[in-house]
Formats: sequence, structure tokens, C-alpha cells
Amino acid sequence: MNNSTQGQIQYINPDGLPKNPAFTNVIVVTGKVKTIYIGGQDAVDASGKIVGKGDIRQQTEQVLANLQTALKAAGAKLEHIIKWNVYIVQGQPLQPGFEVFQQVWGNRPNPPAITFMFVSGLSNPDFLVEMDAIAVVPQE
Repeated sequence: MNNSTQGQIQYINPDGLPKNPAFTNVIVVTGKVKTIYIGGQDAVDASGKIVGKGDIRQQTEQVLANLQTALKAAGAKLEHIIKWNVYIVQGQPLQPGFEVFQQVWGNRPNPPAITFMFVSGLSNPDFLVEMDAIAVVPQE
């Protein structure tokens, strides 16, 4: 079989995102389309410092910035996201985070499928929101 027609999986931990041996930030699967799986992003900066403790709006802004960093590292843009899951700690308001999402998404057509889930907690008690995503980039 010709190697150029085989699928390929690439694991990326881009500069600008924290590095952790327990997870990969971005996984890219290529074929006739490039499918990108972005692991759960939290409100941390590249050094691993938590951003916006106690503020779901600031945390959502950081999470979306991290998602965009991951997309760029994989050769994709926000509009390539076809699915994401949003995990919000129970008791936190949904509206401030949703407003940030709407501002970042803007007037792009074809918004992704979105699932919102209220959870009892995330991997760090200071995290209020987490998002993961799947993006697909058409290939020529």
C-alpha cells in the first residue's frame, strides 16, 4: 500500500499550553480530512498557572484561548470545530461562559454541536469550566 494514502496520527503538545505527562493536548488524524481531537482545556496559562480563580467568565476566556492555541498548532481554526463538550462545575452560572463563547465565535456560520454538562468537580478544585473539542479540516 502506498504510504501517502495511509492514515497518520500525530500527538502535539504545543508551546503556549502546559505540558503534562498524563495527557496530550492535541491529537491529529489525517486522511482525506484532517480530524483534530483536543483534550480537555482548563483555565491555565502556558506555565500552568490558574487564570481567573472564582470567575467563570475569565476562566472561559482562557479555556477558549487555549483551544485556539491548540487548533493553530494543528493547522486549524475555530471554525473547523465540529463538536465540543463544555463541563461546568455545578452551582456555577451558565450564562457568563456562554456569553464569552458567543463573543469569541462571533458571526461564523455553522456553529459546532455543543454539549453542556454540569459536573460535581474538575481535576483541580479551582477549575470552574473545561472544554474539549473535535475539529475537521478538509484536505485537497
